[in-house]
This record gives sequence, C-alpha cells and structure tokens, in this order.
Amino acid sequence: MSNGGDVSLWRSRDFQVLLASQTLSALGDSFSFVAIPLLVLQATGSLVQMGVVTGLVGVSSVVTGVFAGYIADRANRRALLIGCDVARCVLYGIVPLVWLISPQVWLIYAVVPLAGAFAMQFQVTYVTVVPALVPPDQITRANGHLYSSYAVASVGGPMLAGIVSAALGPSAAVAVDAATFAASAAGLLLIRIRPTAGATAAAPVDSGRRALLRDFLAGVTFLWRHPVLRSLTVLLSLLLFITTGLTDLIIYYLKHDLGRSDNIVGYVLAAATLGSLLAASTVAPFRKRLGFGACWIGSWALCGVAIAGLGLTTSAIAVGALATVQLLATGWAGICSMSLRQEVTPQHLLGRVTSAFWTLHNSLGPIGAAALTGAAARYGVMATCVAGGAACVAIALAALATPIRQRRPEALQEAGALT
Repeated sequence: MSNGGDVSLWRSRDFQVLLASQTLSALGDSFSFVAIPLLVLQATGSLVQMGVVTGLVGVSSVVTGVFAGYIADRANRRALLIGCDVARCVLYGIVPLVWLISPQVWLIYAVVPLAGAFAMQFQVTYVTVVPALVPPDQITRANGHLYSSYAVASVGGPMLAGIVSAALGPSAAVAVDAATFAASAAGLLLIRIRPTAGATAAAPVDSGRRALLRDFLAGVTFLWRHPVLRSLTVLLSLLLFITTGLTDLIIYYLKHDLGRSDNIVGYVLAAATLGSLLAASTVAPFRKRLGFGACWIGSWALCGVAIAGLGLTTSAIAVGALATVQLLATGWAGICSMSLRQEVTPQHLLGRVTSAFWTLHNSLGPIGAAALTGAAARYGVMATCVAGGAACVAIALAALATPIRQRRPEALQEAGALT
C-alpha cells in the first residue's frame, strides 16, 4: 500500500515526467552497457581494449567533473539536461552509420569518452534537480523511485540489446541507444524546475579557469568539512578502483571463458539488474530501520562477497545470481550516499558538491578498469574476482572506524556543525 509520501510524489506532474524521461534514458544506457563492450570485443577480440575504453570513459568523467558543478549551478538545468541527451543521441547515432560503411575502432575511442563527458554533466545536473521537485523529507523515496525506473529499464535493456546484437550486430543496438536519448530529451521539455534559491548570491558571475577552480574547490571544501562525506569520498575512490571494470569482466567471462552467446550475455545482465530494482524498492525502509552507517557498510561488504563468488563459479546462471546480489548491494549503498549529499548540502551548492564528489571518487576508476581487465587477462577471471572481492570487504569493514558508521548523519544539516 502506498503511503502519504508516495501519493504526494505521484501527484507531482514534473516528477512523473522526470521519471518517464529517465526511464527512456536508462533504457538507452542499458543498451550501450552491453552493446559497446560487445562492439569492441567483436572488432578487436581483446579484453584489455574493452578495459581501455571503459577507462577512457572514466577519465572523461573525471575531467568533466571539474567543471560540471560550475555549469549546473549557473545554467538553466532543464536546458542542460536536454542538451546532454541530444548530444549523446548524436554521438551514439554516428557509430552505426559509420559501421554501415566499415567498422572503425578509432571511432569508439573518440565517441564513447565524449558521450561519457555528457553523461557526467547530465548526472551532476540530474542530482541537483531532484530536491527542486520534491520536499526534503521525500528525497530518499524519490531517489528510490527514480533508481527503480532505471532498474526496470535495465532489466529489459540488456536482454533486448543482446537479442538485437545477436540478430543485427552490436552497432544496431547502439542505434537504439541513440533513439532513446532523443525520446528522453523530448520528455524533459515538459518539466518545469524551480529556480535555485541563493544561486546568484553564492555563485558570482565571472568566467575562466579561476572561476572553475574556485567552484570546484568550493565543492571540495564542503566535502572536506563534512566528516561523513569526506570518508565516503576516500573509501568510494578505493571501491570504484576495484569495481569500475567489473561489467567488462563479466561479459568477457561469459563470452570467452564460458563460450556463451550474445543472447546469453544479455539475459544474464538483464537478470542481474533485478538486483537494482529490488534495491530501489527497499532502500527507504532499509535505511530507516538500520540507519545510514549499517546500510552503507553492510551493502559494500555484501558486494565484495558477491564479486569473490563470481570467480568461483562456471555456471552462467550462478554468474547472473551473483551479479544480481552485487547490483542489489551497490544500489542500496549508492542511493543512501546520493540522498545524504542532497539532504546535507545547500541547494545552491549542490551542483558543485556533487561534481567534486564524483570527480574525486571516480578519479581512480579508469586506472582500476585497466588494472582489473589487465589482471584478468594475465591471471584469469577467478583469481582477479576473488582478490577484488576480498579487497571490497576489507574496505567496507574499514568504514567502521570512520564517521560513516553513524546512524543518522543527515540530522545535522550544517557541515560546520559536525565534529
């Protein structure tokens, strides 16, 4: 049965439109989630090159993160979201057109990182929009619904991408990806977002590198002053070093080691995203009952166990089940983390704080993706997954010695009031 918070959210036209648009955008993300690695593998046959492409996307995200908050806190956020969707539509649309003439691997290296930059800008801006559409006490629930829509799209997306890829080739799946971004942009045209209170006073109008640096440092300073956000940033940097290349590893393991088809890859990844759906539907009561610290730490420890298990199975069904647990765990942790930032950060700073947070904690991701796939190519998927899973568990347990363990860090709204 829906409670009052759910009813209020469903009565918000803007929130409903945002939800529908993000479902379409998530469907496109889930297509590229499968199609791009398959396209690289088809063209090169190399796990290492799959990791390099993933790493380049991470580098572009980190670089974009330096100025994404600066833009999000000053620009028309709705127009910015639409522009990012249109840009990704065009970029991904180029790939299948060129592939009709002749496969060009260099195009993947050019297009995918650039699309990743627009994705980073979109994600930073998207986070700033949610508090402008829903009341503060409904942020976690709204994030759960939005994450749930992403999960629903992700259930069908990988499966459909696998089917399209098997029938028409990975480039055709990328074409579908481009079309979904166009549909998402059209939906976002219908949203009305409240102006950002305090943005003018808090964000002086100047330009150039000094302004970008000042804004980025404003976000970093806020993170540093907040003990929980500071600890989250450090530990997530280490966790993402381990997990950024995990999808490439799963796809390679299924295709190369287990000899499964593109269809099976799509089915396994589609089934795994049920974990994200379950996380989205349970995170609000889970966090309320256990508290932030237990939820976040327990989630990442469970994730580590699932990753280690991936290296110990030779069954595609078991791979799907363990990947489901992994996405369930990271879903819980991710929604809790994002909601906490939205709850404790002033609205006029949210873009800069989000940008700084993602830039810093993603900084090791590209290196990690290359290292993970390189290690798997040299030592095997089994040893790499077991070692990576053990490292995740160790990092999660280390959080017990930090302020992350607090039950309700959101209770203190001002970072300066925390000790």
